[in-house]
Amino acid sequence: MKPDAFVEAIDDDRIVAAIREAEARSRGEIRVHVAGHEVADSRSEAAAVFERLGMVKTDERNGVLIFVAPESRAIAVVGDRDIHARCGEAFWTEVVGAIRAEFQAGRFTEGIVAGVRAAGDELARHFPRRPGELDRNELPDEVSRG
Repeated sequence: MKPDAFVEAIDDDRIVAAIREAEARSRGEIRVHVAGHEVADSRSEAAAVFERLGMVKTDERNGVLIFVAPESRAIAVVGDRDIHARCGEAFWTEVVGAIRAEFQAGRFTEGIVAGVRAAGDELARHFPRRPGELDRNELPDEVSRG
């Protein structure tokens, strides 16, 4: 699928709402990025985007990136050091599978929202909000592209 068609098919407002809802339950940060070009290795590309978006600078190293490259039909989910240490590679693979299942049915927004919710559940389990403590939104919630 061409990136422009994918971008037109997704509902940024619903995705941002899902990110905000997930982040309201944890101290973690979630970003969604849509690549505007073909990628050879989605994991490597996602890791580079993770760095470029400043996701390694969160206080608790618990950011999660959902990376989609529609032209390559590639999806990767990357977690920073401290969330990855708690959930492991198998969890990220499971999230990618859930996203891919929705995408194969043509439900692109639903796929991304499902990934955001799954990441949010894991973040809430390992990094729950602390009673009485204000949480700072360390990263933008919007869908990034590039």
